[in-house]
Amino acid sequence: MFLGIDCGTQGTKALLLDAVSGQVLGQGSASHELISGPNGRREQHVEQWTSAFEAATAAALADAGVPGDQVLGIGVSGQQHGLVTLDRDGRVLRPAKLWCDTESAQENQRLLQWLGGERGSLERLGVVIAPGYTVSKLLWMKEQHSQLFERIAHILLPHDYLNYWLTGRCCSEYGDASGTGYFDVRSRRWDLEMLRHIDPNGRLEAALPELIGPDEAVGTLRPELALRLGLNPNVIVSSGGGDNMMGAIGTGNIQPGAITMSLGTSGTLYAFTGEPQISPQPAVATFCSSSGGWLPLICTMNLTNANAAIRDLLELDLQQFNDFVVQSPIGAEGVTLLPFLNGERVPALPQATASLHGLTTDNLTRANLCRAVLEGVTLGLRYGLDLLRESGVRSERIQLIGGGAKNPQWRQIVADMMATPVVCTSHNEAAALGGAIQAAWCHARQSDPQASLVELCDRCVSLDESTAVEPEPNAVQSYEQVYRRYQALVIATYGQRTPPDQTTVTP
Repeated sequence: MFLGIDCGTQGTKALLLDAVSGQVLGQGSASHELISGPNGRREQHVEQWTSAFEAATAAALADAGVPGDQVLGIGVSGQQHGLVTLDRDGRVLRPAKLWCDTESAQENQRLLQWLGGERGSLERLGVVIAPGYTVSKLLWMKEQHSQLFERIAHILLPHDYLNYWLTGRCCSEYGDASGTGYFDVRSRRWDLEMLRHIDPNGRLEAALPELIGPDEAVGTLRPELALRLGLNPNVIVSSGGGDNMMGAIGTGNIQPGAITMSLGTSGTLYAFTGEPQISPQPAVATFCSSSGGWLPLICTMNLTNANAAIRDLLELDLQQFNDFVVQSPIGAEGVTLLPFLNGERVPALPQATASLHGLTTDNLTRANLCRAVLEGVTLGLRYGLDLLRESGVRSERIQLIGGGAKNPQWRQIVADMMATPVVCTSHNEAAALGGAIQAAWCHARQSDPQASLVELCDRCVSLDESTAVEPEPNAVQSYEQVYRRYQALVIATYGQRTPPDQTTVTP
C-alpha cells in the first residue's frame, strides 16, 4: 500500500492505494485557511499543512480499515510556486507566500526586465517568469522583510517543506522546481546567476535544496513522526512534485497524446512531451514533468474561487447554484464576467480586477450571474487551450479532474466551449493518486531499476466512461460568439495586448 498526499490551497487530501490491484482503499481530507491581504497577498501558515497531513492520513487509514504499518511509501503533491523559508535550525521564518499571491508583481516585472523581457526569460530559463512564481517572492522578502531575509538558510517549495518535515532532508524535484523562476527547464539545473542577482552575497545559492529525480527517494520517515502517524518507520518518501505534475501521473498523462484539465481553485491544462519543446507563447510554461519528460502547461488564477464568490454573494448552496446555471442560456443573455478576482495569469493581467459587463434591467438575474461566472472562468481555459494548440499540443479528448469535474453541466460547457470530447478519470483526486503511484514507482525502482511507471499507471488509472460527453454542434457555434465577446472585452478593458513573439525559440 502507498499513501498519496495532495496539499492544496483549500486543504490536504490523503489517498491509500493498493498498487497491485490498482484499487483505492481509503481517502481522507482536512481543510486549510487562507491569509488574504491588500495588493494581492495570499499566504498560509505551514503548521496548517502538517496538521492537515496528520488528520487526512488518519482519516484515510480509518476509511481503509487497515493498519498503517502496511504502508510502504508516501508521495507528496503540493501547490506550486509557494515560498517557504527556514533558518539554520529549521524554523519557519514567516507564512508561506502562495501561487496565487500577486503582491510581488512589481518585483517580477523588474526581474523580467533584467532577463531581457519575455524573450530573454524564454531563452534563459525556458519559461517566462510570472507574478506568483517563487523568484519574485524572494526579492519581495529581501526588500520588505530584510531582517528575516538575512536569516534564510533553506528555500523550499510547499511539497519540499512537507518532505523535509517527514524526513529531515531538504530536496527538490525537477517538475516542481520548474515553477520557481530560478531553474532552467532544458538542463534541469538551478540558475545560480538569477539568485546572485537578487543577493550577490550567495545566501540564496547556499540555501537551495538538493535536486533529485522523480523516481528517487528523499528518505525514510523520522522515527518520532512514524510513531505519531501510526506508520511503518521504514516507509520511504518519494521525491513527490507539484500538484500539476502529480495530477499528470494520476491521470496517466505520461506519454504524448493526452491532455488534462483541472477544475480546482485554479484552472490548469497540460500535456506530456518527451522533449523540452519551448513554446514562443509566454503564457505556456514548459515545466519538467515528474515522470521523466516535460509538461507544457497553462494556469489561470481564478476558477472555483470565483464560482464560490458568486455563490456566497447570492447566498446559494452548490445545488442551487447549479440549478440557476441550467436556467440561463448559453451566453447568459449577454452578461459576461471577467473573473479576475486574484488578478490573472492567462491572459497575463496580474493587477486586474473582476468586472461584470452587458448588464441591463432585463438580464440582471441570479441565473445569468451564475451562468456568467461559470462561463467566464471556462473562457480563460479556452484561451489557454488555444495557446497550447498553437504550440503544437494535440489531443482528441480532454481528461477532467478537480472538484468542478463532478458537475455534469460544467463538463458539457467544457466540451462545447473547447469543441472537444471530455471524460473524467475514475478517481477525481488525481494529484493524491499520482503521489501514491509515484511512491510505488520509487519503491519498485529500489529493487528493479527498470520498473515501469507506464505499467503502474495502466493498472491504477482508469476513465469513468459514464461521465463522457461530446460537444454539441449548435452549442459549439454559440460559444464561438461568446468567446469572441470575451476576447473583445479583455482588450477593451485592459488595452490591446502585444501579440506573442512568434520567433522560434531554440529547444
